[in-house]
Amino acid sequence: MSSTLKRFIESLVQGKAPGPAPSFSMFHIVLALELMAEKSIGRNKLAEKLGIGDGAIRTIIGRLKDAGLIAISKEGCALTSKGLKIWKEFEQFFPKRLAVGKTELTSAKYNFGFLVKNSGEKIKSGIEQRDAAIMGGANRAIVIVAKGGHLIIDSISNDIMKEFPKASNQILRDFKPEDNDVIIIAGADDPLRAKRGAFAASWILLDGDKK
Repeated sequence: MSSTLKRFIESLVQGKAPGPAPSFSMFHIVLALELMAEKSIGRNKLAEKLGIGDGAIRTIIGRLKDAGLIAISKEGCALTSKGLKIWKEFEQFFPKRLAVGKTELTSAKYNFGFLVKNSGEKIKSGIEQRDAAIMGGANRAIVIVAKGGHLIIDSISNDIMKEFPKASNQILRDFKPEDNDVIIIAGADDPLRAKRGAFAASWILLDGDKK
């Protein structure tokens, strides 16, 4: 199911007709859905929140509307029942998405984390996820796996609760991970870039569905 969601979101970015590459990404589509899930939002405010221009926001709104995910009224753009269903499916995989304060492990100006459910076995060394976060705009990222009652960062710590207690306590309190969950925290000099980096690193985990 997760790969189906991924393909659907990617299809909204790629569009149906050949043409120039879009100036927006899956991150912008998902962030637009998140904002609309909270309340109706106007086009200009949406463009401001997403950090994109007028042409890109028109395209995003058009594609979301054509896909039946949003309805437009004088109050702005809001999710339809189909859009809400897609959003709830996204939240099943990424139920926690939070700004993270500074600790021993999160020292960037802005830090943002995603909890990815039941995906620990997909993490090899964490390098692939860190690279994706940097490609997404972050300066750095950490990949934490909850395993056997411990929080593990490959090649750094087999139990961050012992070695980085402040960071561990914050992660446990805010994300409440269960066994085999993954927490990816990206850091950047800009809050949107930190969130985009965390999203990019988490998004690639939808590729490897369990067989």
